[in-house]
Amino acid sequence: MRVLVVEDDVPLAAAVVRALRSVRVLAYVAPDPSVARQMASDAVYDVIVLDVMLPGGDGFELCRRWRTEGVWTPILMLTARADVEDRVRGLDAGADDYLTKPFALSELLARLRALARRDAHERPTVLEVGGLRLDPASAQVWRGDVEITLSAREFALLEAFMRNPGQVLSHLQLVDAAWDIGFEQRSNVVEVYVRYVREKVDRPFGVASIETVRGLGYRLRADGGR
Repeated sequence: MRVLVVEDDVPLAAAVVRALRSVRVLAYVAPDPSVARQMASDAVYDVIVLDVMLPGGDGFELCRRWRTEGVWTPILMLTARADVEDRVRGLDAGADDYLTKPFALSELLARLRALARRDAHERPTVLEVGGLRLDPASAQVWRGDVEITLSAREFALLEAFMRNPGQVLSHLQLVDAAWDIGFEQRSNVVEVYVRYVREKVDRPFGVASIETVRGLGYRLRADGGR
């Protein structure tokens, strides 16, 4: 599941992203409405978690604008404003659900799963690229019939690749996929972890599925390295 978190409170955004990534949810942060609109146009998300109080606008108006523009990604309003009038305003603006702070992570995840199921397009429960299979729910990976054990960070990197087969992912995109917000990237940390993944999903099987695209990043071959 890919989730866009629109939240300007950096510590709260970091906590939400960290919690979501701990259960294999790919979470990305937009700090204000303009960045959120750009990110929503650049990539596809399963659910948007939208705060109400934002710099340069509010969540109600952003939600209404998205709906007017034909963006129908399920939206969960996440805010400290718990008045009935605010909930009604959010739902009338086009939100699909409304959760007030403080909240339990288990409830947030349950609501996100329910909202993701509303999307009309088909969602495979297991990602398959060539001979590679990855189950986001159980955090399991196989090449053919052989199960491969990965660390949480290695799993997050491979999931990012498998959700974008044949596409070049930059160092920044890979950092966003596998590290917490505010992570201070060392010069070779992505290279190190990509090498770890290759050592587990490629080398023992005599294949080369993850390619280096010099000056741009890395790409998982669309055939999965068959």
